[in-house]
Amino acid sequence: QVRLVESGGGLVQPGGFLRLSCAASESILSFSDMGWYRQAPGKERDWVAGITSGGTIMTVDSLKGRFTISRDNAKNTVYLEMNNLKTEDTAVYYCNARRVIRTTDFNYWGQGTQVTVSS
Repeated sequence: QVRLVESGGGLVQPGGFLRLSCAASESILSFSDMGWYRQAPGKERDWVAGITSGGTIMTVDSLKGRFTISRDNAKNTVYLEMNNLKTEDTAVYYCNARRVIRTTDFNYWGQGTQVTVSS
C-alpha cells in the first residue's frame, strides 16, 4: 500500500514563502512521475508541477518562476517551494504519485495540506 504524506501547509501572508513536503512510503524512483496538484474551494483539482523518475521537471506556465518542484531521493520526499505567494494560491495541495504498469496508470494521492494566503 503506497502512502503519501504531505506537510508544510499553513497560513501565510501575501508575498510569503512555503515549502511543502510529500513523503512516500517507498522509493520515489519506483514511480513514473510524482507531482503536485491543488484544489481551490469550488474548483476542480489542477495540476501544478511534476517530476519524472528521470528527473525531468515540468511546471504549469502560470506558476513558473514562483513554484519549484524538487526531490530528495534518499528521503523519498518530493518538495514544492512556493515563493511570492498570492491570495489566489489558496487551496488544498495534494501530492500525486503515478506508476505505469504495462499500459495501466496507477495513481496514488496524499491526504492534502491546506495553504491559505491571507493578510
